[in-house]
Amino acid sequence: MNFEKFLAKRLYSTRRGGRRISRPAVAIAQWGVAIGTLVMFVSICIIVGFKQQIREKIIGFGGHIQVMSYEAMSDGETSIKADSLFLNELLAVDGVEHVQPFAYKPGILVGRDEYEGIVLKGVGADYDLSFVKENIIEGELPAWSNDKASNVIVLSRTTAGKLSLNIGDKVNIYFLQDGIKARRLSVGAIYETHLQELDNTMALTDIYTVRRLNGWGKDEFSGVEIAVTDYNYVDFVASGVNDVIERNNNTGATMYASTIDELYPSLFAWLSILDQTVWLILVLVLFIAGFTTISGLLILILEKSNFIGVMKAIGAHDVSIAKVFLYYSCIIIGKGILWGNVVAVVLCLLQQQFHIVGLDPSMYYMDCVPVEFTWLLVPMNIGIFVLSVLMLLLPSMFISRIEPTKSIKFE
Repeated sequence: MNFEKFLAKRLYSTRRGGRRISRPAVAIAQWGVAIGTLVMFVSICIIVGFKQQIREKIIGFGGHIQVMSYEAMSDGETSIKADSLFLNELLAVDGVEHVQPFAYKPGILVGRDEYEGIVLKGVGADYDLSFVKENIIEGELPAWSNDKASNVIVLSRTTAGKLSLNIGDKVNIYFLQDGIKARRLSVGAIYETHLQELDNTMALTDIYTVRRLNGWGKDEFSGVEIAVTDYNYVDFVASGVNDVIERNNNTGATMYASTIDELYPSLFAWLSILDQTVWLILVLVLFIAGFTTISGLLILILEKSNFIGVMKAIGAHDVSIAKVFLYYSCIIIGKGILWGNVVAVVLCLLQQQFHIVGLDPSMYYMDCVPVEFTWLLVPMNIGIFVLSVLMLLLPSMFISRIEPTKSIKFE
């Protein structure tokens, strides 16, 4: 075993009168590191959880990429032609996992005493409704078809509450296009995502009904949603999708592929601010860990001045003695980081399972604090350990100023 490491372990375990040396200073330093690590761990898990939850909500209703015409982005009623050949070309783009056409129709829902403007979204049998199913709070999703009207509508809890509608109620929806058109649909299910941009406007029905309301043919849609295999490469995939669009001039309207970041810029700008918060947290944690361990090391050096004097008297070099105290500090930092991680994991698991800390959905888009573990915590823990040790190099140089004769005489 390395001699300096051996002495460091002996110093850490040595007891005087049943008490470890510099016990208060060591405890403060160790718990300072632990608390700093705990705060870092929990904060990053919460930030990652927020980003993932909001991103999943938006992507669940709109995919990672949307192919629409410029006109449809403004009026919601201009179609693109997307036959099976075009859809298969999109699916063949590197990084594309799934493609699903959809159709929009703005309308007005009329309840018993109130009315509400909504966007009716038509989806087909091949549409991925897993996210919607996860957020259904009442009723069940019907088995929608591409060529048959279901006469069923799925509303958000917000819209259903405003119009006093329940499962099974009939509701009239009016459309203003070439006069007034009306449909009478039955409420089949009610969902809630807590994302007001969706809950306040979006209603779902079968794509056959929406296409008929718009007077469109079989291969006409408002757009195509695309799911990618890896969100980190969404811009690269969007570029490939635009290449396919350029090769297929199969519509009078000009099509363009937009990523979900471009469609919801304000939300994703808010999420990017959270990334900056991570760096602020790391700086604060590093400051706390460095300050407490430096204080503990200085106190230990002063207390063990006799030990340092004896080591110098028998020929030990300043560097060798400094290593002893650096190894000693590594033990303190390592145990502090370990305990901080253990407590943080327990707290995060409790929050995941029991949703102990709640939130106001109208402000935070969810009803409880989200927690998500990430592999980034591993390099961050290593970084805190390394930087904390490097910060201790300066106070360890104080050893060179201790003179053997004075320190031994002092004792």
